[in-house]
Amino acid sequence: MTDTLPDRLSNNPKSPYYDAALLERGVGIRFKGVDKTNVEEYCVSEGWVRLSVGTTVDRKGNPLTMKVSGPVEPYFRDAPAPTE
Repeated sequence: MTDTLPDRLSNNPKSPYYDAALLERGVGIRFKGVDKTNVEEYCVSEGWVRLSVGTTVDRKGNPLTMKVSGPVEPYFRDAPAPTE
């Protein structure tokens, strides 16, 4: 596994940008200089994040989201696990 994060990542398993291995490792998002914990999806090259809006869900049970533009900085929360 590499130490670089993809340009776009989603935590929805139905999305083509979903990657379970990266999400298990712990990905943090710094948006406009502030750490965000409610990010559903991000894109670094286009400069946006999709944030969940409270605990509201749609009729299919998916969280309602809002797309916000600005500088996005993804990072790993923990150091990589040592491989032997």
